[in-house]
Amino acid sequence: MDPIPTELVVIGAGPGGYAAAFYAADLGKKVILVERDNRLGGVCMNRGCIPSKALLNATHAIHAAKESARRGILFGEPKLDLDQLRTWKNSILEKLGGGIASLAKMRGVTVLNGRGHFEDSTTLRVESAGSGNQFIRFEQAIVAVGSRPALPRAWDLGNPRVMTSTEALEVPDVPEKLLVIGGGYIGMELGTVYASLGSQVTVIEALDGILAGADPDLVRPVALYAKKAFKEVRLKAKVNELKSAGKQLKVVSEFNGQPFEELYDRVLVSVGRAANGQDLGLENTKVERDERGFIKVNERMQSTDPNIYAIGDIAGGIMLAHKASKEARIAVDNLAGETGAVNRDYAIPAVVFTDPEIAWVGLTEQEAKQKGIRIEVAKFPWGASGRALTYDRVDGLTKLIMEPETHRVLGVGLVGHGAGELIGEGAVAVEMGATAEDLAAIVHPHPTLSETIMECAEAFLGHATHVFTKKKLAAEG
Repeated sequence: MDPIPTELVVIGAGPGGYAAAFYAADLGKKVILVERDNRLGGVCMNRGCIPSKALLNATHAIHAAKESARRGILFGEPKLDLDQLRTWKNSILEKLGGGIASLAKMRGVTVLNGRGHFEDSTTLRVESAGSGNQFIRFEQAIVAVGSRPALPRAWDLGNPRVMTSTEALEVPDVPEKLLVIGGGYIGMELGTVYASLGSQVTVIEALDGILAGADPDLVRPVALYAKKAFKEVRLKAKVNELKSAGKQLKVVSEFNGQPFEELYDRVLVSVGRAANGQDLGLENTKVERDERGFIKVNERMQSTDPNIYAIGDIAGGIMLAHKASKEARIAVDNLAGETGAVNRDYAIPAVVFTDPEIAWVGLTEQEAKQKGIRIEVAKFPWGASGRALTYDRVDGLTKLIMEPETHRVLGVGLVGHGAGELIGEGAVAVEMGATAEDLAAIVHPHPTLSETIMECAEAFLGHATHVFTKKKLAAEG
């Protein structure tokens, strides 16, 4: 069979891959998109971002119903139909996957289902169970194969009761006792889902705090929620042994210098993600990978093989879908001849969809201390927000990280109800180089949570309406 000629082949149809394929097609490129799964969308849509947020939203209704009693609205005990919950969740994925496939067709992007394997720097073999091998002769390629949940060999028992996020998102059942190994965003989000469904959740985290990377004052409300919703959160703890024990799992751990030997119905391992760089045939090209398996790229997302680019999780760095989508644009601009497109230090927001949500963008207070950067911090507590009071969610906080001399916004942090929806304004402020004066001057609608950003800027300047702060000019004088 003669190879199929194309200008660009994209391997992986996640938020980086399909964004790259569509953008290149919009620029007039002939594009083939290769995806192993039958449904497009990648890990984010099928086994990550979307299903986890669907489950978080669904289970939040249980918590909301209980909380409504204090407002004089009472509901009966919720009844759980797991089959219907899974059907509803999967319907969202089918709808989104179908939408991506339709957009590919409208743009003239050819989609091939199968596993991509490089024969050399201009040839890709696509292995498909149904139609055998197909070969693509390409001018340029973008690798966007993403990452997978890390599962240490000692814990890979071949027992379905040991889950990664992939299996946990299928909600096979609601275990009475669930152990979550890892207090990062995946562990805390899925722990929240299962706790809401009725599991007794224990979290074991090796570090001295959950959600490493976020400032401690933002994490605090989430830690307080977890203390109430989970059975236990053990910090500076470690799992020494994990083994099957009939219909349960035996876990030997260490916490506060004391050994623990416990039985759990399921264990969720959420200790990070690993690159999907294996079995791609990269050794047949000039592409180099680092010691962790991530593809080495330059500021233009170009690998050490000039014909091949890499974006998203497989290119290393923070593993966020919107970061992959941005890198897709940078890669395509460069392979299309726009040499000015480089992957500079963009303001990439991060969101943890716990209860409450945490979101931040730009410089954090922790990073500033570590790097010795002089900053000033302004905070606005949501207890002073009328809208937060109407939500019964005064556990929030808005903070701004400011450059002292210029009042430029270096970073924005939020914790609270809907923080993920608010951080976009923070990203604009950091990316555009806004100052406290800019944010304070922008008229925000009342009553909204977005007002807290304006009032936080006003607090920095010393004249916030709903909190009392010492005037900035007087302090400097």
